[in-house]
Amino acid sequence: MRDQPDSAQELHARALRLLARREHSRAELARKLGPRAESAEALAALLDALERKRQLSDERYAAERVRTLSRKYGAAKIRQDLKARGVAGELIRRVSSEGELEAARAILQRKYRNPAGTRAERAKRARFLQGRGFSYEIIQKLLSARSAD
Repeated sequence: MRDQPDSAQELHARALRLLARREHSRAELARKLGPRAESAEALAALLDALERKRQLSDERYAAERVRTLSRKYGAAKIRQDLKARGVAGELIRRVSSEGELEAARAILQRKYRNPAGTRAERAKRARFLQGRGFSYEIIQKLLSARSAD
């Protein structure tokens, strides 16, 4: 392993290779490139340059992450994931819970083919959806509508 940090060109090339594979948040990219950078200022300058060229975007990263996770998880779980990955609070607040009821319905239909017949079965499904990050209101709407069917 090399003891010397990467030059500015090597660091830039490494950043582009990482971004070519998938979107990264600024914090995530800084964490990955930090050990290779000459200094914190050089790393910040590189990240600023990538943002100016629109090669690095927290908004784009958040939108892609929401799209990927919304197939399986609710808004609360997605917000928690984005926060853990260093996305800014204002950007996380923009994550909309629009369509959350439909997403919960689709997840429940994939997992359980038939409607819940008993109270215990409804409780089991509520715990399942709660574990996936769906709000209590969404779970109540969905399970009360399904039990009425």
